[in-house]
Amino acid sequence: MGWDKDGRYYTRSRRENGRVVREYVGGGLVGQYASQLDAIERDKRLTQRECERIRRKETEVRDRELENLEELADLVVRAVLASAGFHRHHRGEWRKRRGRSEAD
Repeated sequence: MGWDKDGRYYTRSRRENGRVVREYVGGGLVGQYASQLDAIERDKRLTQRECERIRRKETEVRDRELENLEELADLVVRAVLASAGFHRHHRGEWRKRRGRSEAD
């Protein structure tokens, strides 16, 4: 997008069927207004991309915090079940140990 070499008229570039096509917009005030509108649209897209990047970063931080909380909860559950006399059967479900008295 831009003005020609001499600054007489403004053109836009766009994609059509995989090819870049330059579109004549106009010169003078029409070209200036189109140029300003295109600049506003570019700024808007840039702002949207930046907002999306920040949102993804915040989501990654929250995901890490949730993973840490999940690990901590898993450790607490294991400790409570082990202290209550349970064990993991073949690394699967938790089962109460059989054949032991409460005094053991």
